[in-house]
Amino acid sequence: MRVFRLTKRKYAGDLSGKGAALSNNRWNSKGTEILYTADSRALAMAEVMVHLTMYMLPDDYMMMEIDIPVGVSIAQTDIVDVSGFQWPASIETQRAGDALIRSGETCVLKVPSAVVKGDFNYLINPAHSDAKKIRIIETVPFPFDRRVFK
Repeated sequence: MRVFRLTKRKYAGDLSGKGAALSNNRWNSKGTEILYTADSRALAMAEVMVHLTMYMLPDDYMMMEIDIPVGVSIAQTDIVDVSGFQWPASIETQRAGDALIRSGETCVLKVPSAVVKGDFNYLINPAHSDAKKIRIIETVPFPFDRRVFK
C-alpha cells in the first residue's frame, strides 16, 4: 500500500515520528512518537493546509511517497466519525493513537480524516518491529499553488 506525507525539506526522509512527539496532536499526546501519513497526495496537502494561511505558504515542502508492504500489520480505529472533533484535538483520539504505540500490537492504525470526510490517514508506529519494512519510495518538491486560497 502506498501512503503520502507532506513535510518540510529538512524532515523529508525522517520516519521516526519525533516531530509529532513535540506537541499534542489529533492522534497523539506530547511525548508519543508517531508518524502521520495520508491515503493520497491531496489528503496529505489538505491536512497541512488547514494549519497555513496564504501568507504562511512555505516554499520548502516535499511530498514523500511511502510503501507499507503486504504483511505489515494494519488495524482500524473504532472511532469512525471525527467530524465533531475540532481543534484542539480531543482526548479520545489522542488516547487511541497513544494506545497504538503502547500496545505494540499493530504497526499501522487507519483513522478517519477530520479534514476530508471519507478519506483516511495512516498512523505508523515507528517503534513497532514491522516499521523497519516501511520504505520511502520517492521524495519530490511540492510547491503550493497559491490559488487554493482565493
